[in-house]
Amino acid sequence: MKEKLTLMIPGPTPVPQTVLQALGRHPIGHRSGEFQEIVLRTTEQLKWLHQTNSDVLTITGSGTAAMEAGIINTLSRGDRVLCGDNGKFGERWVKVAKAYGLDVKVIKANWGDPLDPEEFRKALQEDQNNNIRAVILTHSETSTGVINDLETISRYVQTNGTAITIADCVTSLGATNVPMDQWGLDVVASGSQKGYMMPPGLSFVAMSERAWEAQKRSDLPKFYLDLKSYQKTVQKNSNPFTPAVNLYFALEAALNKMQEEGLDAIFSRHDRHKKAAQAGMKAIGLPLYAAEGFGSPAITSVAPDIIDAEELRKVVKEKFDILLAGGQDHLKGKVFRIGHLGFVSDRDVLTAVAAIESTLQLLGINKNKTGEGLSAATAALQ
Repeated sequence: MKEKLTLMIPGPTPVPQTVLQALGRHPIGHRSGEFQEIVLRTTEQLKWLHQTNSDVLTITGSGTAAMEAGIINTLSRGDRVLCGDNGKFGERWVKVAKAYGLDVKVIKANWGDPLDPEEFRKALQEDQNNNIRAVILTHSETSTGVINDLETISRYVQTNGTAITIADCVTSLGATNVPMDQWGLDVVASGSQKGYMMPPGLSFVAMSERAWEAQKRSDLPKFYLDLKSYQKTVQKNSNPFTPAVNLYFALEAALNKMQEEGLDAIFSRHDRHKKAAQAGMKAIGLPLYAAEGFGSPAITSVAPDIIDAEELRKVVKEKFDILLAGGQDHLKGKVFRIGHLGFVSDRDVLTAVAAIESTLQLLGINKNKTGEGLSAATAALQ
């Protein structure tokens, strides 16, 4: 039953029926009064989600477009930046920064380990001449299932006086608490196909006043991703280019659903699902990849030592119509990832745990008692 395929990956994530129905509406003019009303409403809802009074801008593009926009709109060629790298997406921001001629100092951690906030503190403290213009990092490192301590790192950045924080919150926003104003974050990037419970296609950039001050001196090339044009048009409830109109319909439907549930309930649900997935894997006897205590609420990364991860993923998909994510780069075959982000219920998590456990039984390589993983996951959900 191929049409029954369940997505348990970090994106795209499952989409609620109400959001799909909104997506299927007939398009309207993107310069019409009706569309402007949608932009007005969703802009206020996005501020609610980001817990900010600052501008939140919508771009037709992926989360990478949002992050690149944040970088090129606040920095200039030759600027000194600190870039956190403890996974595939940390590596990506190092590459983007270097592509634009920034002077990059990389603060690394092993894949599976969190970034050490103290390394950022020391680097910022040693910056006596305030040459560091930005700290760029990933909050939830999707490739490894690690959550980084964005709050503490941002606090250290604020003591610098000149640097701003540019944060990839693509798989953390809508899954865990990211209070932009409270934490003093300057640029927050996210994407529609994650916690927003939508198809891919929209990305979002939230900009603080400090970020807009940095924008005034930025000299990096930009046109489509020039956030000044987005800021100017959002004040008129519009967009500088032709937006993905139907995705705005879906955005409003998704944000309505999120507001009905409430932020605290959303965060609690994701935390429970993380704990259930982790407990299930441990009970089955499969080691977690992320360091203890630093598992992401969006995705659980598992490093099986009794089976090739790709073989397990293949059987889970073929036998149970559940798609798990694989490992990236050197982790291919060594890691599989269980996505529990967005429109995911207790039933989905329990089903995924049971399918993984059943797969190991089918292959004759699980020595634990059948049902231990499911029992552990069920207990964690309580």
